[in-house]
Amino acid sequence: MSSTDWKEEKRSEVFESTLKGLDNRRRVDKAFSLADAKSSLNHLYILEGNDWLGRGELGDIVASATTAAYEHFIFEWIAESGAQDNLGEP
Repeated sequence: MSSTDWKEEKRSEVFESTLKGLDNRRRVDKAFSLADAKSSLNHLYILEGNDWLGRGELGDIVASATTAAYEHFIFEWIAESGAQDNLGEP
C-alpha cells in the first residue's frame, strides 16, 4: 500500500457512505426534496470556503468527497426526473 492509498480509500468511503445516506433519506423521508439537497450542497460550498483555521488533509478529503456525493446525488435526481434545473438554485 502506498502512502497515498489511504487518501483514495477515505475519499471513496466518504463518497459512498454519503451517497447511501442521501439515497436512504430520499426513500424514507417523503418530505426530503431536491430543494433540501441543493440547500445542503450550497451550505457545503460555503463551508469549503470557510477554511481559515485549516481542516488539514483529512478534513479536506472528507469535505470534497461529501460535496462530490451531494453533486452526484442532485444531478442523478434531476436526470431521473427529466427536469432542466440549475444546481445553484435551491
